[in-house]
Amino acid sequence: MNKFFEAVANIFRIPDLRRRFLFTLALLAVYRLGAQIPTPGINGAKLETFFEQNQGTFFGFIDMFSGGMFRRLTIFALGIMPYITASIILQLMTVVVPALEKLQKEGEIGRRKITQWTRYLTVILAMFQSIGISTALQNLGEGFVVNPGIGFTLLTMLSLTTGTAFIMWLGEQISERGIGNGMSLIIFAGIVRGLPDAIMEMYRNLRNGQWSIIHLIVILAVMVAVVGFIILVERGERRIPVQYAKRVVGRKMMGGQTTHMPLKVNAGGVIPVIFASSLLAIPASFLQFGVVRNNAWLRGMLESIGSGMPLYFLIYTALIIFFCFFYISIIFNPNEAADNMRKYGGFIPGIRPGRNTSEYLNKILTRITMVGGLYLAILSIIPEVMIGGIKLQRLPFIGNWIDNWFPRAILDGLGVSFYFGGTSLLIVVGVAMDTVNQIEAQLIMRHYEGFTPRAGRIRGRRGVF
Repeated sequence: MNKFFEAVANIFRIPDLRRRFLFTLALLAVYRLGAQIPTPGINGAKLETFFEQNQGTFFGFIDMFSGGMFRRLTIFALGIMPYITASIILQLMTVVVPALEKLQKEGEIGRRKITQWTRYLTVILAMFQSIGISTALQNLGEGFVVNPGIGFTLLTMLSLTTGTAFIMWLGEQISERGIGNGMSLIIFAGIVRGLPDAIMEMYRNLRNGQWSIIHLIVILAVMVAVVGFIILVERGERRIPVQYAKRVVGRKMMGGQTTHMPLKVNAGGVIPVIFASSLLAIPASFLQFGVVRNNAWLRGMLESIGSGMPLYFLIYTALIIFFCFFYISIIFNPNEAADNMRKYGGFIPGIRPGRNTSEYLNKILTRITMVGGLYLAILSIIPEVMIGGIKLQRLPFIGNWIDNWFPRAILDGLGVSFYFGGTSLLIVVGVAMDTVNQIEAQLIMRHYEGFTPRAGRIRGRRGVF
């Protein structure tokens, strides 16, 4: 613990690192300040009640990523989701559009061009989403909007789109002049702000007698175990040895070195979970419409894949694994990696260059991607079961037997709040690890000790520091 506090103190001893750290905190404070400004013309109390009644739907999913601002419809209500959507769209388009693929390979110039297009697409998506939100609010019924009409629609579009553009600017400034990835830190700040509420809710449940001390210990133990599981897998990687042959370039001997190609177990991060959660949250949102709710067949079908149902968890797991393979196929091409390796005189010991190398990489990638997909599925399902349980009693034939003999904590959950989702924990732990690693790299580069015991101090030119 003393080593940790010493590393924190070292942050403020380095002028440049101290300036970056304080700059990041200041912009995050601006973000949280803007989160308190409501959009004009909204009945905030009624809207928040609506979101409390629909936490397991697509509305609750968006509200989580906006840090609770969507339920109050502040000017930052859209959060960073339009930017994430725009980034994913352009990333997917690089696979099918040759011009974008060529631009991506042009280095810094191409990256800046794609970033500029991402900004434009973010604003366009925010405009369409804000128009849809204003229209939906006016159609929900009386009381949500004070003065409905075209004026409210235009004002909502202007407020939410401007708020999204400002958040995007804040994220870019943090990435450029602060510490860590700005967009990730903004999502991190939005999720973490619910931590004090979670602690107070646990305290109230314990004090009111709704939870026993064993109940609380089980929840805290699961949280610690899940966080440790995330850290273990997120740091996991398969290192494939690569040998470079010696070659003569002019009068110099090049190559002859051994290195490795790291393949992360969870290369897709939280993106597969976001995609799967988004797709499964949409059907539950259709139940808000009277036409669907009044149709017994449609209502039954949508309720069978609702949150907590056995079919929901089955489809959820399948979608997460599918999107893991889909995303890794976009960001890593075994054929291209094998060609680049052969071009620079590299080879994997025991594997022939070319097609054999590509097939070997593809086999390794398939195995670790399956492990990564199962890891994400387990990580997402455990908190979901703790929140609302898994309704195994709804299964045909054996439902009554399960209802009589299975523990109620498994069937009905522990009543933990929505922000205890696996997506939330994965984002919070992942962003925290990435930020700490960047700070540690800055400390080691300046001959200071980092956070981890293995970081140590590096050797300088004039001795050992």
